[in-house]
Amino acid sequence: MEDKYISALPLGRTVEFSRQYDPSQLCPVPRSLARQTLGISTEKGLPFYGEDIWNCWELSWLDENGKPLLAVAEIRIPADSPFLVESKSLKLYLNSFNMTHISGIEELKASLIRDISGIVQAKIGLRLYMPEDFSYLRPKEPEGLCIDSLSFDAEKPVLPETKNSKVIVSEKLFSRLLRSHCPVTGQPDWATVHITYTGQSICHESLLRYVVSLREHTGFHESCAETIFCCILERCRPENLMVSARFTRRGGIDINPFRSTHSCTMPNERDFRQ
Repeated sequence: MEDKYISALPLGRTVEFSRQYDPSQLCPVPRSLARQTLGISTEKGLPFYGEDIWNCWELSWLDENGKPLLAVAEIRIPADSPFLVESKSLKLYLNSFNMTHISGIEELKASLIRDISGIVQAKIGLRLYMPEDFSYLRPKEPEGLCIDSLSFDAEKPVLPETKNSKVIVSEKLFSRLLRSHCPVTGQPDWATVHITYTGQSICHESLLRYVVSLREHTGFHESCAETIFCCILERCRPENLMVSARFTRRGGIDINPFRSTHSCTMPNERDFRQ
């Protein structure tokens, strides 16, 4: 089943660009493919809440007079949607607007919401940033403690672990060293991973070892975030946990999944590498 979906994706293949609006470019990928390896199924109930935040930097179309307009699209796909959208197919779909006449911004929004919601089989969130709104898109320094300067023994186990202390703490940690591989092309993907938790204190060195150990991990961005979330939840058993990964831009799109033990909305704060 996995080969059936992967082989149908445009990722890693030469494809034709549509010169007019073409929602058929969109390709779904079942979330269940990656979640099976984590023992996650919708029937049993997901162990997290969350969204995948997609920032699309190359959205452009024509007005009724043929003048080009542009915007940055922020798309939020709920983590409980049965499908995610394959990134190159979304790029091809967005490119199909480039020479398409649109009567107004509301028509554009309606098309985006209808088409992407249809392909992931869930209602998406959408915000368009017009040029006058671009000041909201400035990158920000991450909040919390960066663990990247820590030293660790590469021979020790690579799974995160708690300290011996039973004291309950709340921490915001982040690392810029997350690297994984695209399951289709094998190309490296880079991200800053944020870990916010309340619970027994997690050993920072073990957490950094674990993040670094994923350098050969293969998976889509969304499943990488879920892998980290599930590992920390199982190994360290925090009372509350949130994991977000802000991946660098590829093909004019950056993908930023977050997963949390509680229902919440994550602000879309751009990383300096995006």
